[in-house]
Amino acid sequence: MIDLTEFLSIQTGLLSHVPREHTRYLKAKLDWDARLMGIVGARGTGKTTLLLQQLAEDAATGKEELYLTADHIRVQADGLYEIGAHFFRLGGKRIVIDEIHKYPNWHQELKNLHDSFPSAKIVFSGSSTLALQRGKADLSRRVVFHTLSGLSFREYLSFSAGVEFQPVSLAHLLQNHVELAGKVLQQGPILGHFKDYLDFGVYPFFLEGTAAYVPKLLNVIEKVLYEDIPSAIGIKMANIPVLKKLLWLLATSQPFTPNIEKMSRELKISKEYIYSYLDALERAGLIAGVLPAETGYRLVRKPSKIYMDNSNLLRAVAGDLGMRDQIGAVRETFFAHQVRSAGLHIAVPSRGDFLVENEFLFEIGGKLKKKKQIREARNAYVVRDNIEVGFDRDIPLWLFGFLY
Repeated sequence: MIDLTEFLSIQTGLLSHVPREHTRYLKAKLDWDARLMGIVGARGTGKTTLLLQQLAEDAATGKEELYLTADHIRVQADGLYEIGAHFFRLGGKRIVIDEIHKYPNWHQELKNLHDSFPSAKIVFSGSSTLALQRGKADLSRRVVFHTLSGLSFREYLSFSAGVEFQPVSLAHLLQNHVELAGKVLQQGPILGHFKDYLDFGVYPFFLEGTAAYVPKLLNVIEKVLYEDIPSAIGIKMANIPVLKKLLWLLATSQPFTPNIEKMSRELKISKEYIYSYLDALERAGLIAGVLPAETGYRLVRKPSKIYMDNSNLLRAVAGDLGMRDQIGAVRETFFAHQVRSAGLHIAVPSRGDFLVENEFLFEIGGKLKKKKQIREARNAYVVRDNIEVGFDRDIPLWLFGFLY
């Protein structure tokens, strides 16, 4: 007989301490009545808090729900299917499973629960698309996946300064950026907040204090390299230093234009391993490749540029190595992260820095950035750092942090 007492006791304790004042953008978008839903995202983006916040809201309405962490010793011993089946037979309505990828054969047991209890609802989370890739295939006709990105600059302002703004579409931003910037500036100066965001605003654990932010972020990186990626792709422990060296190479050469053959020679591993490691680092949320704005065979496998996933990762790694990051790389990394996280397609064009939605061309730079590279192009914009308000087709960089 499965005893749920300990799980319910743990759940009660967690719900009593979950912060309620800040919620991530994804929470309001989710269909919490879906029969089977997965939330994926990089370590540290706030998936556990999001789940507990929803459970806390539901608890106030008397809903019968159960929260589990997949790596709990009792879950491993009793079995996920057995626990879930017992709960549903007792009349439970929904089971929420955190860090699902840490449970062996999770996709098969979730499939069995879903098929055996037609009225039951299951929500689960995982720390990377890498670890959940097989489950996505096995559950493709049953589960709806959602990705939780790091905080946008808009969310950071809400969390850190208590200033609330609604996200805007790219089209609205391009047409109304002067008006939008003016509304934000009515709440006070913005560039200081933006500088802080680039350093420590992407992951919500800055709310616990900024002094320990970088050490915590470096610890996240270590866990991804030494735990998440090896368990997902079966990399030998002896090769993890090579994987780490590859990441450090990418972080200190931003933006990185990949030369696979040269990387293979320098790291003394085959090109196939280079491709595999790059894919693993991207799926784990540490890097982001941007493909060329082309068609055909040149698109296969090889991105035009590789960025760190966000500016916090870039600055944390550069600082850990005792290096100063290049401000141009920070700007491009921020722009690419915000646009990509908003669900927009981004590519590297033959001129300019980025092509978004195959239509809008952007050149990223500082306050004095010139337009010469995109002067004759249609739908072309200059995105400038260190300005509060733009004019015509000159737009402040920080404003692209309001896309989600």
